[in-house]
Amino acid sequence: MDTDLSSPRRSRFTRVIEVFSAFLKLGLTSFGGPIAHIGYFRREFVERRRWLDDEAFTDLIGLCQFLPGPASSQAGFSIGLLRAGWAGGLAAWCGFTLPSVLVMLAFAAIAPDLGGTLGTGVIHGLKLVAVAVVAQAVWDMARRLCPDRRRAAIALASLPLLSVLGTVYAQLIVIGAGAVLGVALCRTTAAQAPRATPLRAGDFQVSRTAGVVALVVFCALLFALPLWAASGPSQGLRVFDAFYRSGALVFGGGHVVLPLLQRETAATGWVSPNDFLAGYGAVQAVPGPLFTFAAFLGWMMALPPRHWSGALLATVGIFLPGLLLVLAALPWWQALRARGAMAAALAGVNAAVVGLLAAALYSPVWTSAVLSATDFAVACIGFLLLLRWKVPPLAVVVLCVAAGVAQTVWHPL
Repeated sequence: MDTDLSSPRRSRFTRVIEVFSAFLKLGLTSFGGPIAHIGYFRREFVERRRWLDDEAFTDLIGLCQFLPGPASSQAGFSIGLLRAGWAGGLAAWCGFTLPSVLVMLAFAAIAPDLGGTLGTGVIHGLKLVAVAVVAQAVWDMARRLCPDRRRAAIALASLPLLSVLGTVYAQLIVIGAGAVLGVALCRTTAAQAPRATPLRAGDFQVSRTAGVVALVVFCALLFALPLWAASGPSQGLRVFDAFYRSGALVFGGGHVVLPLLQRETAATGWVSPNDFLAGYGAVQAVPGPLFTFAAFLGWMMALPPRHWSGALLATVGIFLPGLLLVLAALPWWQALRARGAMAAALAGVNAAVVGLLAAALYSPVWTSAVLSATDFAVACIGFLLLLRWKVPPLAVVVLCVAAGVAQTVWHPL
């Protein structure tokens, strides 16, 4: 038997275990949302482990922020992929994602039993967490993605457009309009786009053939799944389709998925508005990617004993399109990002995303959670603690839940 630790197969296996261990640690400790995750990744893989240099890391982050999907999960998958091949990419995704998924499933299992005063207060407090967190996300994204009047105008224009569009494709129409307006109005942004730098992170490279296959699979699922779901009685297929489309159409990742998931689940009656906002508040208290909110929704949507299958379909469905897109883009990213029109379109899309999230802040988040002056005060305090004092989100969750319980005890909702 070959026991040579330096053999290529053994070396690759050792790298896969190393990747999984590194990302599992991050999956257990990475609180703070997508922006914070990027900071954790840089410290771990650029400064500490030196798997990438700063140029390669910046390239990866630029790619993942350009594509639809959860940027931190896509970056983690890419780092694992380039470090240890296909198994490394899967190991990175599993290590970073599974801890949060398991915590959200545990919450989903006990959520129906959270009755009485205590349970009502906890649920209400988690809904107030969602107000504070989404408001902070709108503020931060507006400052970062709408730094000038033209992009601010695109964000503002998306609000009335959303209010008059009744179609399920409203978000996609707004994003498309943002891209068109970006090309027309944001050429100066394109001129400031960074120059391409080499993308290196280990000895594995994604071939152009693999990139084409990934793109074909992504498009086939995006367009074929709605037809399959409509033509058959399978609820599992409808669940997978709903979450796949949400993951495929969300630009900006993290909190931006909220309006898409709300339209696909709460607005269709699959999940109650109260459960939806309680789960969204709970996911702020756990480490790892915010997209694991899908595991909670999948569990709540499925009837027993199919809770586990619903959670699995929802989780895989929402993450899969982003991972396919990053595979498709890696071989061509250097050439694409150097094009001025692409940078201008992206600037417009990002501005439109700010409008999407602002609309979601009003409905369903604000309208379902802020029911009194006390609720308004608690939400404002949570927002300012996150924004100005940089208080960890977990502490804000504890504060809002305590306030929700106290308010429910003294003034039943």
